[in-house]
Amino acid sequence: MCQHQPQCPPSESADREAARVTAHHPEQGWSLLCNGVLLFEDTGELLPDGRAIAPAWRGATVEAA
Repeated sequence: MCQHQPQCPPSESADREAARVTAHHPEQGWSLLCNGVLLFEDTGELLPDGRAIAPAWRGATVEAA
């Protein structure tokens, strides 16, 4: 998919978010990366194969009831 040199990381790799932005829509809260990943403002992701990656809630704590 990527035509850049060096190529952007593939959507399956851990560093997939380092790919170049090809479309940015801040008013809608998302960006399309060169590797086909949809990156959402809340840090969630939608991969090209349809898998969803939940947002990374840094600093959040969950208390058991």
